[in-house]
Amino acid sequence: MPASPRSFTDIVRSRRSVRGFLPDPVPAADIRAVLQDAQCAPSNCNTQPWQVHVVSGERRAALSAELLEADRAGRTSFDFSFDYADFGEGAYLQRAREQGAAYYRSLGVERSDTEGRRAAARRNLEFFGAPHVALLFLPRFGDGVRVAADVGMYAQTFLLALEARGLAGIPQTMLGFYADTVRASLGIGAEMKLLFGVSFGQADPRGPSSAYRMGRVPLAESVVVHDTPGVLEPAR
Repeated sequence: MPASPRSFTDIVRSRRSVRGFLPDPVPAADIRAVLQDAQCAPSNCNTQPWQVHVVSGERRAALSAELLEADRAGRTSFDFSFDYADFGEGAYLQRAREQGAAYYRSLGVERSDTEGRRAAARRNLEFFGAPHVALLFLPRFGDGVRVAADVGMYAQTFLLALEARGLAGIPQTMLGFYADTVRASLGIGAEMKLLFGVSFGQADPRGPSSAYRMGRVPLAESVVVHDTPGVLEPAR
């Protein structure tokens, strides 16, 4: 836990996606507190549609082994589509490319090193060494967009609750590429759809990507103001 209370602004702006963890388990009381904070997230019509499976210990190790085997066998199973081509050819794709390039540089993996990049990607399925993973499922109402938005708000609250307690996490889209494997491993019915997972624990300050950071675009690239003067002007 932090030695003294931190401001909300500090918590939000300090949070980052960690890709290297210490193996030490998080105390159950801290996990419970994070889950209680996340449970306060807003949702459409207060449906609270998230179903969260927290996996640790031997069950976590077994799940990782099953995911790695599914990956080796090419057994992907998507509940929600993912394709870089969907980003188009503009700013979204450029940002994704910049993120990938920066991450592989932090690992010392060259663009031409296909095997090195593949091994780095498979670290997702080892939860980057984190002792815990929270897998976020949802029922699919209609086109699923509003429910997924609710789960996104839950996940952000979960991540900020970790940061507030001196813990770290990373939301992992890749875990959702093996939805059938996860459901079979954990005994979850087909009606619950896997959006993504969040691996979490204590950050490893000596990990190869520990200094890796990604910035954010200026507000003017994301926000349009209407009769709201001064918002996009720099503070003086």
